[in-house]
Amino acid sequence: MKAGDSDTAAGGRRAALKALAAGGLALAAGGLAAAPGAVPGSADGGMLRRRIPSSGELIAAVGLGTYQTFDVADAASPALAEVLERFVALDGQVVDSSPMYGRSESVLGDLSARLGLRDRLFLATKVWTSGRADGIRQMETSLTRLRTRRLELLQVHNLLDWRVQLPTLREWQHQGRIRYLGVTHYHEGAYGEVESVLQAERPDFLQINYSMAERDAEVRLLPLARDLGIAVIINRPFAKASLFSRVRGQPLPVWAADFDCASWAQFFLKFILAEPAVSCVIPATGKLAHLEDNLAAGRGRLPDARQRQRMADYLARL
Repeated sequence: MKAGDSDTAAGGRRAALKALAAGGLALAAGGLAAAPGAVPGSADGGMLRRRIPSSGELIAAVGLGTYQTFDVADAASPALAEVLERFVALDGQVVDSSPMYGRSESVLGDLSARLGLRDRLFLATKVWTSGRADGIRQMETSLTRLRTRRLELLQVHNLLDWRVQLPTLREWQHQGRIRYLGVTHYHEGAYGEVESVLQAERPDFLQINYSMAERDAEVRLLPLARDLGIAVIINRPFAKASLFSRVRGQPLPVWAADFDCASWAQFFLKFILAEPAVSCVIPATGKLAHLEDNLAAGRGRLPDARQRQRMADYLARL
């Protein structure tokens, strides 16, 4: 992902949250009657979990991105420490980073080690360079920065030199240094190459952009990943915060309560999670209120096909 969905330029989200509070909309856990056609989220009211096809392992469906938000000078940031602790307390697992994201890997590694959270996290990062030797050096550096000896997921960032990097990732997977390998991209212009890589290499994971504002992936890539048994992580779920700008000052539709949706962020995230191919979505934030709002999208019911179409139609009219 080149540019993520951090809280940068998220004034629209702040306005949406204020409007929601002013409207007094509240959803008590389990307090709504089942809506006709609503898709169950999690059976026990906890965090929705999705199965990784290559192993059968379950992971939490809402994770945490670190682009920009964890790229801070203070590795002991109290605000980020609170975010990471709360993330784990609310059953979050997947945290995604990259050498491209400045100090994000180091800050994440320092915080997870100091807070004793490493064993409760599903750590994902990327290799983002050309050449085998440089790739290995960068991967070793990522392990050092993240304060870990093994990663849950290592991905080739934006397919950069993937023909060279993927064989190294397979070696590391065989050696037990990583559990899963994947490829990523953030732009529709690369979808043709992404499709070819998925068909030829069958990675464990694909990370790709998908949102109510960027739906091209659902045409070919998401069905292909599902058919090939490839887990899918979604980046840019708010289209770089542009979705919040579109709904600024607009009321959340009353019928969103039919799938346990209490905010615009949940509206956008539940739309994504209702796509069967999606394993996990990773909105980036360094703010506690936004984190809790995002994670709530992984609880309760999800919209069915009819409700998803209604959501898309509603947004198109704004």
